[in-house]
Amino acid sequence: MQLYNKLSAKERAALIEEAGKDRLTLSFYQYAKIENPQEFRDQLFIVWDTLDVLGRIYVATEGINGQLSLPADRFNEFKTHLDTIDFLKDIRLNIAIEQDNMSFLKLKVKVRNKIVADGLNDDTFDVTNKGVHVDAEKFNELIEDDKTVLVDMRNHYESEIGHFKNAVTPDVDTFRESLDIIEDDLKEHKDDKNLVMYCTGGIRCEKASAYFKHKGFKNVFQLEGGIIEYTRQIKEQDLENKFIGKNFVFDERRAEKISEDVIAQCHQCGKPADIHTNCANDACHLLFIQCDDCKEEMDNCCSSTCQEIHALPYEEQKALRKGQGNSNDIFKKGRADHLTYKKNLRNINDVLKKTEG
Repeated sequence: MQLYNKLSAKERAALIEEAGKDRLTLSFYQYAKIENPQEFRDQLFIVWDTLDVLGRIYVATEGINGQLSLPADRFNEFKTHLDTIDFLKDIRLNIAIEQDNMSFLKLKVKVRNKIVADGLNDDTFDVTNKGVHVDAEKFNELIEDDKTVLVDMRNHYESEIGHFKNAVTPDVDTFRESLDIIEDDLKEHKDDKNLVMYCTGGIRCEKASAYFKHKGFKNVFQLEGGIIEYTRQIKEQDLENKFIGKNFVFDERRAEKISEDVIAQCHQCGKPADIHTNCANDACHLLFIQCDDCKEEMDNCCSSTCQEIHALPYEEQKALRKGQGNSNDIFKKGRADHLTYKKNLRNINDVLKKTEG
């Protein structure tokens, strides 16, 4: 029985084009105790493969985290299947703001130690003692309170292209890094400040809110459903949008436009830009922000060196890569030394000075 994807992304894209059906991109997560993650993973793959589900799904003993797409006309079948699983019955599904039939091109269901790499020892605190979940309307009220410190729990390359007004945007590469920074910077305000957090779909805040309560923070809040659900609610309820720019997403779309503001800069020339590019050099693939002018001038590459390599015949490129892994730049996501322009990130001390006025 087939329990893994056999088609290439190119082959899958051709099938999607041939089918001519609209697809829905969505995400969800749930913390729950799964006794046998491998068996659960295999069962999901078998069913979802028949439904033409594509995406990236992580399963662990602590639960499930999924980002996926499926034919719109099979959504009800998919939801019915979720409802047969006790801990997924009636789960909130975050439907993408902007749809793209090519958002995912493979079905990957993987067993991991955790559904989010948080680097925490869950045995040291009560992960179920979470912060207060708030909807978009309450969130808007809270972040206008002088006693509130609003913290973006995402990484630097996510907040660079979009974030909430007046939010703290830690200059970090990983979720785990931000936890210690926030705790240290706010250690004198565990009783008198509202710690309000948000992320893409809510999953990082689930664990972070419990962690900060364990660390002694008294007033901990998290945006229910993250930026995705917030955007849906402000549109449906005609609320003020306090998010500026784009919401970074982890699929082929790379981002969803939430407001018309362009708050980032091209990493090569500094012009206003907020579209991420993967360097066209297969030996690099650095993710960075590139404007249209630089994209044309640099052939979608991050440097003149990569541009020269990308211009070589394929077989010569392949020979150069033989025995070599991808450059370490691939992990820097816009931090490579040859990218001149950097972002301006807000830290907690700047926010505290403002609120204490």
